Amino acid sequence: MFQTKVKIPDSPLKISHQDSILSLGSCFAENIGKRLTGTYFDVDINPFGVLYNPLSIKNSLNSLMDKQKFTKDDLFENRGLWQSFSHSSLFSDISEELCLNKINERFLKAKEQLKTSRQLIITFGTAWVYDELKSGRVVSNCHKLPSNVFNRRRLSVEEIVDNYTELFEKLFSYNPDLELIFSVSPIRHWKDGAHENNISKSTLLLSINSLQENFSTVHYFPAYEIQLDELRDYRFYGADMQHPSDVAVNYIWERFKMTYFSTSTIALIEKLEQLNDDLNHRPLFPQSDEYKLFVKSIETRKLRLVKEYPFLEGHF
Repeated sequence: MFQTKVKIPDSPLKISHQDSILSLGSCFAENIGKRLTGTYFDVDINPFGVLYNPLSIKNSLNSLMDKQKFTKDDLFENRGLWQSFSHSSLFSDISEELCLNKINERFLKAKEQLKTSRQLIITFGTAWVYDELKSGRVVSNCHKLPSNVFNRRRLSVEEIVDNYTELFEKLFSYNPDLELIFSVSPIRHWKDGAHENNISKSTLLLSINSLQENFSTVHYFPAYEIQLDELRDYRFYGADMQHPSDVAVNYIWERFKMTYFSTSTIALIEKLEQLNDDLNHRPLFPQSDEYKLFVKSIETRKLRLVKEYPFLEGHF
């Protein structure tokens, strides 16, 4: 077998369709989050947009626990756009009101999601952060402002561990049933150079390891190791040679399923994935009797699934 297999210990944590989930972090958090959404899990993915570094993720979680909503005082105007240092450019808009509406619509939903979530999935991307010099705060997105507006620095293991130890006290008070799944994004930040990228990723890995040793509710999923060790061939990367390909993400998703889902949940996922494939089928002759029977069979399967799994009602 021409492959170095990453062994993942059996996890006591099991995720079911009746759990609420919040997923925050880098692009890879969205990859796994979309697989969860695609199989009808109750998951909220990156309500602030993509977040890359540990402190931005921590600040976002504190906002969900502390703030009632974002106001115009949280925005700034740049090149005709209203923007927030706490959010990605997906929330920016030419109108201050529209920008706030987009921010608070996602924010209020995520605030409730955090209260009821059983699992919080956090994916660290980089240990590098940008401090806004004017306020001293770590920003989640620089929004292409000049580099002299910020101070760029790399977090230490101690700084990450101290910040998350403090965060966990609040989180477990806010939601005592919460379990956390950490991962490190396998996407390399190549603009920093190979050596700096490895130092950054190592800092994240050491930080998570320390938190896992100190908190029984902290779990680690080795997405980083699977991509770099099991899937080290470039056929498992996209055209930029940095991002995992769809084949790689699907494989990591399969390993995630085997780690955190029971056999009954996996069986249901397989039924839902087959249903999705059929729902996405585009016929050559939609008016044919054969296709009409096919559509009828799909509706019958939907009803059967809802009867067997009542929590799926309203998802189709």
